[in-house]
Amino acid sequence: MRFEREKVQAVIARYSEDISWLAELDCPSVVYNKGTGPVEGAVVLPNIGRESHTYLTHIVRNYPDFPEFVVFLQGSPFFHMEEGADCRTLNALIAEHVERRVPFKGFAWFRMVCDRLGRPHQMADPSKKGRWPGWGKDIPVGKVFERMFGQAAPERFIASAATGLFIVRRDRILVRPLSFYENGLSIIESDPLDAENTGHAFERLWQIVFNGSSNLNPS
Repeated sequence: MRFEREKVQAVIARYSEDISWLAELDCPSVVYNKGTGPVEGAVVLPNIGRESHTYLTHIVRNYPDFPEFVVFLQGSPFFHMEEGADCRTLNALIAEHVERRVPFKGFAWFRMVCDRLGRPHQMADPSKKGRWPGWGKDIPVGKVFERMFGQAAPERFIASAATGLFIVRRDRILVRPLSFYENGLSIIESDPLDAENTGHAFERLWQIVFNGSSNLNPS
């Protein structure tokens, strides 16, 4: 099934990944390129704030003109999906959730529970030492939550889109005002190199961002 732009659009946060798989994707896409080397038709962004910066930039720039569903993906999404996943797997997931009109769904193979500091996490993985300034630090999930929502953070968070791969229905985006997303973007931009792991924190908060409810219980 091939979706039109008015129905489904994919937003791709690319750094250096091979995105040739997009040729097989069953919906139109917009690529935001933060890496080296030109990508035809891509929107060029500064390399700051991880994919969280890309996603919030897209929302702020396009608000309120979204298709019925928006799919947010990293440039290489299949690593965090079920074993053996490829673009056919992704197409099937998109079609299933569009048909069921699911308001929000993470595409990673797992969910995770973390505390206000994002624990447990792998920020001190020796193999990743030096890759970004925030290596070895905790993730300020609680702090970012409080800056986004203006209330005390809960003790734990159940993250259903921890890898930044998810589909969200238009009405779940629009239930929050543009100013809400502008605030989120400013929070990301205040930590451009992810020295405090702010971008990582958003990976654990997307399901709350898009729950559109006055009841912000993350469970």
